[in-house]
Amino acid sequence: MINKNTKKVKSIEVTNKKISELLEAMSMTGFQGKKLSQIVDIWEHMINDKDVTIIMGYSGSLSTTGQWKIINWLIENHFIDILVPTGANISEDIVEAMGNSYIQENNKIGDKELLKQDLNRYYDVYGKESDYLEMIELISEFILTLKTEYNYNTREFLFEFGKWLNKKNIDSIVATAAKNNVPIYCPAIVDSPYGDATLICKNKNFNIIIDQVKDFSEFMGLAEKIKEVGVIYIGGGVPKDFIQLLAVSSPLQYNKKDIPNRKGNKHSTTDESYYPHKYAIQISTDSPQWGGLSGCTFDEAISWGKILSSGEFAQCYCDATIALPIVTHALNERVKKRNPRVNFNELFKNNNF
Repeated sequence: MINKNTKKVKSIEVTNKKISELLEAMSMTGFQGKKLSQIVDIWEHMINDKDVTIIMGYSGSLSTTGQWKIINWLIENHFIDILVPTGANISEDIVEAMGNSYIQENNKIGDKELLKQDLNRYYDVYGKESDYLEMIELISEFILTLKTEYNYNTREFLFEFGKWLNKKNIDSIVATAAKNNVPIYCPAIVDSPYGDATLICKNKNFNIIIDQVKDFSEFMGLAEKIKEVGVIYIGGGVPKDFIQLLAVSSPLQYNKKDIPNRKGNKHSTTDESYYPHKYAIQISTDSPQWGGLSGCTFDEAISWGKILSSGEFAQCYCDATIALPIVTHALNERVKKRNPRVNFNELFKNNNF
C-alpha cells in the first residue's frame, strides 16, 4: 500500500531558474536527478549542523579536468574541514597553478602520435610530459628542504609543502589548505608524482620517511575532537575506505575500545565500539554489484557500523565533472560562508621539526 506521505512526481517546467531552483525541481522527479538534488540538501544540512565535522574524499583524475579550483573554494568557505585525496589530485592541479595548461582532446590525434609528441592522455584531456616533469621536479625541490631525521606523516608533509607553495604564489589545493588550516591526509601518496619526486631525491642521496602508520594513528586520533561526522565522497577508492574506517577503527587505540567523551554503540558479540557517520553523500560512477569499495552502498556500510541507519545519506551515480560543478554552484546560491567546526590550530602547531 502506498504511504499517504508519498510525494507525486512533478514534471519540470522550463523557466528562468537558478541552479538551486532547478535542483529543487529535480527533487520531485526520479532516478539520478532526484539523487543529485538530495546530495545538495544533505550537504547543506551538514554545513548547518554545528556538531558536524565534514570530511571529503577526493579521487579520480579530476584536477586535470578543471575541477581543482572548486576544491579550493570548498576549503576557503569551510564547506569541508578535512580533505583525504589521492596523490594525483593534489599534484596534477599544480601543473595549472604553476601557469601551465591541460589541453582538450583533438580527435584527429591517435595515441601513438600522442606518445611521439610527449602528450599524456586523460580520456579526452591531454597533458604535456614536460609540464608533468616540471611539477615533479618542483615537488622534489621542496622535499630537499626537509629534515631526513624526522618521520613525517602526510598531513605534516603536505602542510609544509603548502606553506612552501604559498611563498611561491602557487595557489594549488595543498597551498589553499595550508593557508586555511585544513588538514590533508593522503593515504596512498607515493602512488602519484609525490612518489616520483622521492625517487629524484633518492638519486641525489636524499631520503625522507613518510610514515603511513603515524598518518593512520593521527587521523584516527581526530575522533576525540569530533562530535559527529559528515562524509563527502567524490569517487571512491582509498580515500573513501580511509575515511569510513574512522567510524570503526578509531576505538581500537583505547584500552576499553571506546572513544573518550563520545557516545558510541557496542557490537553484540565483541567489546568493540563503533561511531557511525551521521551524514554521507557520494558522487560516483562505480556500481555495487562487483563488490568493490568504490561502489559499495551506504546501506551496506550500515552493516559495518560505518553509517548511521537513522542518518541522512544519498549516492548519485554520475560523472563528477557534471555533478560537482552543479552541486557547488547550488551551495553557493543557498549557503553563506561557514565557520570551521573544529579548531586544528594545535595540530599544526605540533609541526616542530
